[in-house]
Amino acid sequence: MSESELLRKIDSQWSPNRRQWLGSCAAGALASSAVKSALAAEPEILGKADSCIFLWLGGGAAQIDTFDPKKKGDLKKTPGAAYDSIETAISGVRLCEHLPRTATLLDRCVPIRTLHHKVIDEHGIATNIVHTGRPTSETIVYPSIGSIVANQLGPRSENVPAYVLIGYPNISRGPGFLGSKAGYVYLTDTKSGPAGLAPPADLSADRRARRDALLARYQSNALAGAKGETSLADYVAAARISQRLAGEDFGKVFRLETEPADLRESYGGEFGQRCLLARRLVEAGVRFVEVSHNLNFINGTGWDTHNDGQKKQHILIRELDNALAGLIEDLQRRGRLDKTLIALGTEFGRPAEFDSGGGRGHQSTAFSVILAGGGLRTGQIVGTTDDLAKKIVDEPVSVPDYHATILAALGISSRIELKAGERPVPITEGGRPIRKLFDT
Repeated sequence: MSESELLRKIDSQWSPNRRQWLGSCAAGALASSAVKSALAAEPEILGKADSCIFLWLGGGAAQIDTFDPKKKGDLKKTPGAAYDSIETAISGVRLCEHLPRTATLLDRCVPIRTLHHKVIDEHGIATNIVHTGRPTSETIVYPSIGSIVANQLGPRSENVPAYVLIGYPNISRGPGFLGSKAGYVYLTDTKSGPAGLAPPADLSADRRARRDALLARYQSNALAGAKGETSLADYVAAARISQRLAGEDFGKVFRLETEPADLRESYGGEFGQRCLLARRLVEAGVRFVEVSHNLNFINGTGWDTHNDGQKKQHILIRELDNALAGLIEDLQRRGRLDKTLIALGTEFGRPAEFDSGGGRGHQSTAFSVILAGGGLRTGQIVGTTDDLAKKIVDEPVSVPDYHATILAALGISSRIELKAGERPVPITEGGRPIRKLFDT
């Protein structure tokens, strides 16, 4: 068989798959073009909030036991909610009985009950989806919502970073292709502040100044020899920001003991103290603060409510209630609620059925998140689910839609294209802001 005959045979065997591949590529391009055209035809939505506090319920909070309660089950064979429900400040809308303070403030909030995606069995991948709005890729690392905000807006003060993570570092929270300048400063202890920023106690001001001058000279020489190497320039810029953050102005933000005792108590336990610190950070000029509620679990499992974690879930919900209500009340009292968007997220929800240990599995077909403040038209619900909070009845909200709404509230256009090297990347994967939440 000649070489040309062999090639024709291979081509005839592979051509159906190749045609399918080309067809799928063309369909994807057409779909992307259609989304762009639809977005371009709609009036632009831009809010006026200047910062965001993102509360992360790591593990997968059960919507049926928190923000989308239904009829009760029995923790065994009968599916349903684990708790009774209570009335709220929004007429006809109910919450779990363990959210009493939040219930009285729900008119400052927007429960979104129909968030959804397709990842159900892996916490890490689902966490990445909700933070980046996209599935993982073998060729590109996408930025988190926090890094996008940091990249687009920067800090409101040169004495603070644009993005702070109160929790453990993770690639899902990172800057991806945006580079280190859009990264976060992180801490796990609200008392000590970010690790590595505080100078040694025995280092005098004069000696520190000489060290900084020497480092600046080495940095300048390295940059001069790098001939425009962007990764080195980003690293040096991040290092210089860290030097600035090691000063007194940023350090004093972490002194929670300067707050009145009754105010600190109104926030509740450990998670509440992190939320209080988040309020101090945004007041100081930080644009985006993520506060993780999956550290030092107080119910044994956090929001990953299998087995005993389900039975003690109410302890966790009560801590969330105090923290969220304390944050809303404090921001409103200080005149910052309309300028600060509170966004509560989790990687997926939980089904109404119970497993053999009395816990719940994973559910991504419909789950609940919350938006509050931020100048939004609050006091309304987005989306309805069926009688077991499993299927969406109306107003489905994709993760890109959720991201687009957060960005729009902060005055960031959904039509922006970011750059991954020379490659343009839409700021969201076709997400559209939820229009009824804005004055248009």
